[in-house]
Amino acid sequence: MELEKINYKKFIWPIVIGLLIWFTAPVRPSGVSVTAWHLLALFVATIVGCITQPLGIAGVTLIGFVLTVALGFTDMKTALTAFENSAAWLIAMAFLLSRGIVKTGLGRRVALIFVRLFGKRTLGLAYAITGIDLITAPATPSNTARAGGIVFPLIKSLAETFNSTPDKGTEGEIGSYLVFTEFHANLLTSALFMTAMAPNLVAMQMADKLGVHITWIGWFLATSIPVLLCLVVVPWIIYKLFPPKIKQTPNAKEWAEGELDKMGKMKPGEIIMSFAFILTLVLWMLTSVTGMDATFIAFLAIDILLVTGVLSVQDVLAEKGAWNVLVWLSILVYMAGLLTESGLIKWLSDAMASSLHGMGWVTVLVILGVVLFYTHYFFASATAHVTAMYAPFLGVAISAGAPHYLAAMFLAAMSAVMASTTHYANGPASILASSGYVKQGTWWKLNFVLGIFYIVVLSTVGILWMKMIGLG
Repeated sequence: MELEKINYKKFIWPIVIGLLIWFTAPVRPSGVSVTAWHLLALFVATIVGCITQPLGIAGVTLIGFVLTVALGFTDMKTALTAFENSAAWLIAMAFLLSRGIVKTGLGRRVALIFVRLFGKRTLGLAYAITGIDLITAPATPSNTARAGGIVFPLIKSLAETFNSTPDKGTEGEIGSYLVFTEFHANLLTSALFMTAMAPNLVAMQMADKLGVHITWIGWFLATSIPVLLCLVVVPWIIYKLFPPKIKQTPNAKEWAEGELDKMGKMKPGEIIMSFAFILTLVLWMLTSVTGMDATFIAFLAIDILLVTGVLSVQDVLAEKGAWNVLVWLSILVYMAGLLTESGLIKWLSDAMASSLHGMGWVTVLVILGVVLFYTHYFFASATAHVTAMYAPFLGVAISAGAPHYLAAMFLAAMSAVMASTTHYANGPASILASSGYVKQGTWWKLNFVLGIFYIVVLSTVGILWMKMIGLG
C-alpha cells in the first residue's frame, strides 16, 4: 500500500506562526493570561492550517483538537463535548437532505423548469439561474456543491447549446455572463439562509457564545429585504457591466423542454423528496411557534428519506461532506469557545472598541463590516475567516452600543458577500473562475464594483430594515 501524498511544506506557516505567538507570551498585553495567550497561539496556528490545508480542514482541526488536550487546555472527556454541537449536526443533516435532492433528480427538474419559464432571453436565463440557487439554497449547506453540482453543469450545457465555450474562444457569447451571474446568485443566497453555507453556522455559534441567539427564521427575516433586493438588481447590473453577445435565447426554452421530456413524469422519489424538503422548510420557519429544535427537524427529514427508500444507509455513510463539516465545525467552534472562556475575546473586543471610542455604533458597525469584507483578500476560506474575526468584531460592535441581534446579522451577512473579492475567495469561486468562462482580471474588476454595491446596500438598506423589524 502506498502512503497518502501530503504536502508537508504547507505545515510550515501554521507551525512558525503558532510558535511565534506562543513564545511571545512574556511580552503579551496586560490583562491576558499566559494560558489564554498560548491558547490563542494554537487557535491561530489551526486557522492558518485551515488556509494552507496540508491535510484539508478536517485533518487540520483534528490536529488542533488533539493538541488542545495534549497541552492541557482541557481534558479528553470535556473535549469530546465538542461533538455535541447542535449546529454542526444540523448542517450535516442538511448535507444529506441535499444529497437526496441531487440523487432523485429533483434539483435538475426544478432547474429545467426555471429555464423553460424564463429562457426566452439571456437576462431571463440569468434570473432563472438565480431562482434555481434560491430554491435549492435552504437545504444545500454546501454552496460549493450547489454551484458545482447543480447549477454549473446546467449552465455549461446551455452555453454549449449556443456554441459558447472557452475552448472555441466563444465564452463571451453567453457562457461568461451566466457563470458570473451564478457566482453572485450563489453568494447572495448564502447570505439569505442560515443553512445555505457552513460558515453561517460558525457565525451563529460564535454569536451564541456572546449571548445572541439566532434562529433560522430570524436569520431569514433579518437578511430578506437587502438580499432579495440584490438578487433582483445584480443580474441586471452584471448584464450592463459584462453584457453577453447573445441577447435572445429561444433555443433555451426548447432545450429545457426536451430535457424535461427525457426525464418524464415525476418519479416517486422526487415526490417524496419534494414533500420532505417543503416539510423541513415549513417546520424550520415555525420553530418559534412549535418549539421544535431545528436540528431535530433535520434529523426527522432524513428519517423520512431513509424509511421511504429515497436515501439508503450507504448514501448516508458515503456523504463525505456531512461528516467532514461535522468534524471541523464542531472542533473550531469548541476551540473558539475556549478562547471566549479564557477572556481573550473580551479583551480583544475591548481593545478594539477603545480605538473607536467616541464614534456612534452605526459608524463603528459599518467600519467593522468594511474591514471584515476587504480582509477576505487574505483568506481562501470563509470558514477560517469567520472563525478568526467574527466573534471579536461582534464584541466590538456590542461594546460600541450596537443592538446585539442587528450587529450579529449585519456581520453575518457581510461574511457571506465578502466572497465578492477574488477567484479563490470560496469554493464556488474556485470552481466557476477556473472554468475558463471569465478571465481572472475581469473577475477581480467586476467583483470589486459589486463588492462596493453590497457594502452600500447592507450598510443602508440592511441596517434600516433590521431596525424597522425591531432588531435595533
